[in-house]
Amino acid sequence: MEYGFLSVLPPIIAIILALRTKQVYIALLFGIWFSWLIVKGWNPLEGTLAMIEGLVNVFQSKGNTRTIMFSALVGSLLIFIQYSRGVEGFINIINKKLVTLEQKKTGYARVMVQILATFTGLLLFVETSISSLTVGTLYRPIFDKLKIPREKLAYIADSSSAPSSILIPFNAWGAFIMGLLLTQGIEKPFSVLIASIKYNFYPLLTIGILFFIILSKKDIGLMKKAEQRTRETGALLNEGSTPMVSDEVTSFPPKKGIPARACNMIVPLLVMVLMMPINLIYTGWDAVKKSTSLLNHASQAIGEGSGSSSVLYAVITAILVAIIMYFIQGILKPKEAVNLTLKGISELMPLALLMLFAFAIGDACKVLDTGNYVANITESWLSAALLPAVVFVVSSFIAFSTGTSWGTFAIMLAISVPMANIHSADITIVVAATLGGGIFGDHCSPISDTSIISSMASASDHIDHVKTQLPYALFGGVITTILYLIIGFFG
Repeated sequence: MEYGFLSVLPPIIAIILALRTKQVYIALLFGIWFSWLIVKGWNPLEGTLAMIEGLVNVFQSKGNTRTIMFSALVGSLLIFIQYSRGVEGFINIINKKLVTLEQKKTGYARVMVQILATFTGLLLFVETSISSLTVGTLYRPIFDKLKIPREKLAYIADSSSAPSSILIPFNAWGAFIMGLLLTQGIEKPFSVLIASIKYNFYPLLTIGILFFIILSKKDIGLMKKAEQRTRETGALLNEGSTPMVSDEVTSFPPKKGIPARACNMIVPLLVMVLMMPINLIYTGWDAVKKSTSLLNHASQAIGEGSGSSSVLYAVITAILVAIIMYFIQGILKPKEAVNLTLKGISELMPLALLMLFAFAIGDACKVLDTGNYVANITESWLSAALLPAVVFVVSSFIAFSTGTSWGTFAIMLAISVPMANIHSADITIVVAATLGGGIFGDHCSPISDTSIISSMASASDHIDHVKTQLPYALFGGVITTILYLIIGFFG
């Protein structure tokens, strides 16, 4: 059955609702319900029951289930690291290094601590919330001591989290996007995702701009004024600004009476990061038919491996390593390990719920054939050359309006992939433009969860953070749009 214009109503209504209510969960849930209401011929009872079954059917996909489980378990790992005083131990090491650096050359520590904070954010590509929270809470005391404005810390936390999570897809982001690509009929989602990285200009530019600003010390707009204010008066915030702090979100009380060891944080995180490519090789090993060498077999296996399995196995391994380490040190008892695991899962339930709704609206749009309808009506006026730039701008607008890049991916990939097929455009560039637009809009949005967490962890005024970050984000967004136009017409 063809639904015509009705097929685009659910995502449009979801976007409008998110704009009006600022509640992404309600907006996505209503969009899912409305989709099934159309499918079931406007029968409210059948539509509601079909929506419930649609949510249940998300778990029929093993990949979706693994991705949702991974997202929940990451919360447990974060709480273990905080409880073991691993975060505290890491801060102590950085503080000692900075004192040594400052003794050698005045002002050098100021640049180095910003570079360290950026690298920390990039290395914690496992999950954006973890990245933003860790950078903000770890470096806030050091930034305050060196008189670096809170707005700068929030900018570093925000601009190093999502870009690294999308560019290094061995995480929930990668598994989630691969799940969405699979629902669009892409047989090798991991290969497409990896191939799209080089075209994902916005996150690459964001990281480049961040390093340039830190090393050159050339701030612009309100950030320049914030730097000037802190240097001249020592004030870390603007007069009348309200720091956005939530102790519940930014820290979990560590265990008392134990030494602070950095290895309690570094080892579990390192295990998780290293296990991801190993698991990809393991899960894809048997799928490789022909190989010229062991190395060639392994590189092909990474492309064939299951992203959702890899991230889930990696986080479980990291949790087990953490538990064993802490048992040996006498930090944890079996009952504490269970309680902390459950507490961590509960902390990241909102993220798991968002994934469930995002997968469900993607499935519903596929039943309605939304993507093919939009692709067909744009066939006459939209060219393959224009498509990446248009997709980037539309994705940016949706992410800005809703404050979520994940919700944007769910809505837009269901539309942009069929459009790329009908217009015979390069699928990797269109996927990159969709993902980059989601990150750009999220960066500019005052209702973005990543921006809010960055403000919280940095104890910055949230609106000040959004205003000071906006010029850098807009610059990156404009350059990205131009690059997509160039690659579309001359590539």
